[in-house]
Amino acid sequence: MNSAPANSAPANGAPAAGRRLVLAVDGGNSKTDVAVVADDGEVLATARSGPFLPQSAGVAAAVDVIERAVTDALREALPPGRHPPFDHVAAYLAGADLPVEEEALAREFSARGLAPDVVVRNDTFALLRAGASAAWGVAVVCGAGINAVGVSPTGEVARFPALGRISGDWGGGQVIGEDALWHAARAEDGRGPATALVDVVRAHFGVHTVEELVLDLHFDRVPYGGLHELAPGVLAAAAGGDAVALGLVERLAGEVTIMAQVCLRRLGLLETPAEVVLGGGVLRARDPLLTSLLEHGFAAAAPHAEIVVADVPPIVGAALSGLDRLGATEAAGSRLRARYEEGVPA
Repeated sequence: MNSAPANSAPANGAPAAGRRLVLAVDGGNSKTDVAVVADDGEVLATARSGPFLPQSAGVAAAVDVIERAVTDALREALPPGRHPPFDHVAAYLAGADLPVEEEALAREFSARGLAPDVVVRNDTFALLRAGASAAWGVAVVCGAGINAVGVSPTGEVARFPALGRISGDWGGGQVIGEDALWHAARAEDGRGPATALVDVVRAHFGVHTVEELVLDLHFDRVPYGGLHELAPGVLAAAAGGDAVALGLVERLAGEVTIMAQVCLRRLGLLETPAEVVLGGGVLRARDPLLTSLLEHGFAAAAPHAEIVVADVPPIVGAALSGLDRLGATEAAGSRLRARYEEGVPA
């Protein structure tokens, strides 16, 4: 498997000698971000490479994507001859949905000799660390897919298998796109009610009919994963009053709310103030209609929850978790966060 070319962004060229280093990784379905961070919070370099897909490409090939980014794009941040190059790897990864998958990935990282200490967790934990003011709370990610995790003040964890429809999941841009296409196809051929989603599908994919796109997908002329790109159009159609699109957005708001509510309840946090961090492309877009539905949903289902939309990318959560592991100071974490709030090139 070949990764996309890595794009690196060394910081100020300061040598890393004498400082402990974290390799922070945010592995996603569409891209993988890595950062080299010193224990004082300085971001020495960043890079972006291809998608992290252990379930389809295999564990070794997926970690290859990360290692190529490290060796090819981040070498300017590392002192010559340093081995292992990092003191800690903090890898927060899509596709690490179960503890057994986290363990398999951690073994692969350790076998590469990147660091003597490796932590692998699902990427939703990085969202929680990036957005919450404390080391606990609940996070719901809604990007291409959907997932949620919770951590109590004493360290208990609530999570879901997050394996798609077979584990009861619904939501994320991909599912919204699939359902939008389903409704559009039925509207076009007369089996379903009329909906603006027909025009959304035709316009986005540049086809004359919805059936044309269906056939393109069937014959692999259009990548199936591209259906997640329909999500903004669905939100716009819902805001415009389309009943079918509105039903999808209302369902999404309900799924985000119930996932957070269940995590809070499992951790005994439903009746106490607790932050719920929202992230992923669909939620970070702050669509007014979806935001309003979420506010009403949380007011009814989890009135003590404080909704926080993460304002920094998940790689910050991975790096902060790595600094926590090294026992870095709060000032180091603040320095890291400020660097990303200013805008780290990627």
